[in-house]
Amino acid sequence: MDVKHGAVSSPASRAQFHLEDWQANGLEAGKFFPAMQAGLHDPFAPEDVVNAQPPVDGKIASAGKDFAASLDAPGRDWKKHMVRSGEDLEITWGFHAEHKTRRFNYFLTKNGWDPQQPLSRPQFELKPFHSVQLTEQPYWQHELSPGNPVTHTMRLPERSGYQVLLAVWEVADTGNAFYQVIDLDFM
Repeated sequence: MDVKHGAVSSPASRAQFHLEDWQANGLEAGKFFPAMQAGLHDPFAPEDVVNAQPPVDGKIASAGKDFAASLDAPGRDWKKHMVRSGEDLEITWGFHAEHKTRRFNYFLTKNGWDPQQPLSRPQFELKPFHSVQLTEQPYWQHELSPGNPVTHTMRLPERSGYQVLLAVWEVADTGNAFYQVIDLDFM
């Protein structure tokens, strides 16, 4: 099966721990999380392709893909990476198919979220705590390549205990984004 596009390779995402490589790289659904509808224009780059249907609540970790449905299971038993509030975290993406990149957004669960419930928009902060955007427009006249691999360094906000980081790679030349969930334990 060669449905591969891109995934977080470090720190290992939930998909890297529990799926085959081609599956981890294929967690693709509509862009503009936390949007819930398709057909939206990018307010920053209105000539980019409108978004496809984003994943529904409860299927965010799998991006709504049946082959990855196990990633959506609630609970605290996921393998976690130990981190500290205020420290820098490096996240590396590797790509297996060329796409013109618009941005990467990184969301974190809210304090007091409930790990016993499936991941849903109300459990995440509405705005990313870190974002990296490629600014050139229109997308068809520019390379819009972040490099392969690409590493982003971000300062972790104040949190404690188990939290989920949602990393979203948004593509300019399709309506989709790639979704990766990273489980963190704040010491």
